[in-house]
Amino acid sequence: MQQPLIEFDNVALGYGKRVIQQGITFTICQGEYLGLVGPNGAGKTTILRAILGTISPLQGQIRLGSLRGSLPRFGYVPQRETLDAVLPYSAEEVVMMGRYRSLGLIRRPGSGDQAIVGKSLDHVDALNLRGFPFKDLSGGQKQRVLIARALAMHPDLLVLDEPTNGMDLSSRLAILDLISRLHRETSLTVIMVSHLLDDVANHVKRLAVVEPGLFQIGNVEEILTDANLSSMYGMPVEVTKVRGRTVILSGGGKEHD
Repeated sequence: MQQPLIEFDNVALGYGKRVIQQGITFTICQGEYLGLVGPNGAGKTTILRAILGTISPLQGQIRLGSLRGSLPRFGYVPQRETLDAVLPYSAEEVVMMGRYRSLGLIRRPGSGDQAIVGKSLDHVDALNLRGFPFKDLSGGQKQRVLIARALAMHPDLLVLDEPTNGMDLSSRLAILDLISRLHRETSLTVIMVSHLLDDVANHVKRLAVVEPGLFQIGNVEEILTDANLSSMYGMPVEVTKVRGRTVILSGGGKEHD
């Protein structure tokens, strides 16, 4: 059994008197790859904020496991639009932001920090972008730089918020393959938030589906069944394979390659 890093115990979440989700119980263990999927407004962002500790539960408990005698470190990759693209940061300077917590208020980046930044960019195949202005990069390139910034923190958990939002198909697949490679090669614990069920289903090991008033979590094979998704969405849903990829179809229908 891997080390539990995050435990939700009968948690209710919301803002003020408004409850968004309740009765949430699950555990995320070291080395897991979890997808958190749901439409906008269903509560996945609220659950993400609770995981990151920026909001407290209205009810129940959220416990963080201990690693090396301290709480786990989060490497958070926000949506690309949250970083002001007008500011004249280079890709290298954006990744260096991931070192600020370790640097503190006084110490300036040293050769060790520069080495970590270079290694983080190299890890996401973006070392050639280090001197380029962040604002001039493509969507996929920006996402790689933001992932490198999170890796520069030496995180125990990598948390990604809609990492493929607004990308074309080829860029989307490239980023998803990159995240899977990072998880596979480093055993890094990954939590990926997305509204695209098809994308997440083909990469994560466990899946949490968030709908208004509903939270369901389990292995991908347990969640992605025709009967379960049809019941969840209140309409016929078919889960099938097309050239080795899982595809979710509404309304049923057969005859696939």
